[in-house]
Amino acid sequence: MGASAEGAAATISRLGFASGQVVQEIGYDDDVDFDLRDAIEDVTGNELVDEDYEETVDAVLLWWREGDGDLVDALVDSLASLMDGGVVWLLTPKSGRPGHVEPSDIGEAAPTAGLSQTSSIAAAPDWSGTRLVTPKAARKR
Repeated sequence: MGASAEGAAATISRLGFASGQVVQEIGYDDDVDFDLRDAIEDVTGNELVDEDYEETVDAVLLWWREGDGDLVDALVDSLASLMDGGVVWLLTPKSGRPGHVEPSDIGEAAPTAGLSQTSSIAAAPDWSGTRLVTPKAARKR
């Protein structure tokens, strides 16, 4: 495992993924962090499913860049397959990277979509991660 793959594996524990979980990936493009994706698949034992997946999922991985459209709409759409108590990880380019999304934009969009922001981490070298849950799930924590 290379240095960036080891970093991705360490991040997975902070993201809270576990064996057997089904994770839906939305917003995939050629700029995503492949080490992070691979580490999630290794931990869960499942391939990431795409936005066309019709069953419920344990978590959503939403790659989002400035210019991708309306963040509120994307967050609402990300909830369609999410099971009760599931988590949305919003991954946005870090400051100074192309497509960076201002934290204030996330802070405004999340509650409008019915989500609460619980934490933020450096998810990958070029990506920040924001953990979003439904307010009911946030209270259970």
